[in-house]
Amino acid sequence: MKKKVFSLLLAGMLTFSMGTTAYATEDAIADIQAQKQQAEAGLAQTQANIDSLQSKKQELENYLSDLNTQYEDLTNAISELSIQAGEKENELKQLHTELKKAKKALNKQYDDMKLRIQYMYENGGTSALETLLSSKDLSEFLNNAESVAKISQYDRTMLEKCENLQNTIKDQETTAEEEKAAIDQLLEERAAKQQEVQNLAASTSDNISSYVSQISASQEEAAALTAEINNADNSIAQLVQQAEEEKAAREAAQAQVEAEAAAAQEQDAEESSDDYEEDTDSYEEDSSDSQDYSETEGSDDNSEDSYSEDSGDSADEDIYEENDADSYEGDSDGSESEDTSDSQASSDSSSGQGKYLGNFTLTAYCNCAQCCGTAGNLTASGTVPTAGRTVAMAGVPFGTQLLINGNVYTVEDLGTPYGHVDIYCDSHSEALSFGLQSAEVYQLN
Repeated sequence: MKKKVFSLLLAGMLTFSMGTTAYATEDAIADIQAQKQQAEAGLAQTQANIDSLQSKKQELENYLSDLNTQYEDLTNAISELSIQAGEKENELKQLHTELKKAKKALNKQYDDMKLRIQYMYENGGTSALETLLSSKDLSEFLNNAESVAKISQYDRTMLEKCENLQNTIKDQETTAEEEKAAIDQLLEERAAKQQEVQNLAASTSDNISSYVSQISASQEEAAALTAEINNADNSIAQLVQQAEEEKAAREAAQAQVEAEAAAAQEQDAEESSDDYEEDTDSYEEDSSDSQDYSETEGSDDNSEDSYSEDSGDSADEDIYEENDADSYEGDSDGSESEDTSDSQASSDSSSGQGKYLGNFTLTAYCNCAQCCGTAGNLTASGTVPTAGRTVAMAGVPFGTQLLINGNVYTVEDLGTPYGHVDIYCDSHSEALSFGLQSAEVYQLN
């Protein structure tokens, strides 16, 4: 009966501890999945920001290309206008020269005309008349008159021609000066526009550089978030594998406990059957004694009381001795068997490193809310958990010392079934990086 109660108690403890471990693993998976979802949301936002920055950068690059085209066009226009301005400058120089010549010709023509008029007046006004009157005939007279008229007409014509030439050159000079002024204005405007385009191109280049820096920073952030997501996937995969292994371990431990409980129940049933048989034997002995007592009673009343009393005492002693002997023999056999078995097991499972317990599954945990539900708790045994010393395992008493991979640990906490050791770490990152391992485990005490 005691074994049955102990088995049921052990089953309950294992179920509780394994259930706690399962919940802790599920909570860890949920926390990592939440972190992964947060990282994925951040990655999506970062990627959207990168796309926006890339779009703005492309717009600025297109705008800069247009500005460079404008700058090149303005440069070509300024070059052409400079050539035109030079040509107009040469034209003005040529017109100035021609104007000087026209003025000189006009002045000469005017001077010649003045000399002829002066000659006519100095020689008296009769010279021309005498020339006409001295004509031999009318034909000569007409010829002389025509000559005088032609000379006067020539002078007037040449004078007008020189004046017209001078006026034409002046008009051309004015036009050239106006055209040169227009060219100079265009040159000034194109130069100002070119400077404006140059300034815009410089500021646009600076903005593009800023976007490039922002894009680079966002890409680094995206890479970090991607790595975080990958790490989360790896951690989730490890935890899922751990959960599956823990589930298998729970099922195996539960089956073992149930088998032990069934065996204990069967043993209790056998012991109850043996006790029933012993009670039956005692009852038969009592019946036999009662029969002897009845036979004696018929022969003598006085001796009847004495015999009956003696017989009763004797019967009670016989029953006690028989039961005690049977019980003692049973206990002796059981004890001898158990001692022999324990001795054999100890001999088989012990070594120089202590008592060999088997190849156990190893995991890690820390004193945070993800691993323990709440942070900063003491162990189940009431001690402060310490890295390098504290481990959790059910099925053995608190204070049991275990040798694992050359290190000595003390069982101070519950949470894992027998065959699974949970090693305490100082941080959650160390617990996650520990992963799932296995090792040979020895008991030192």
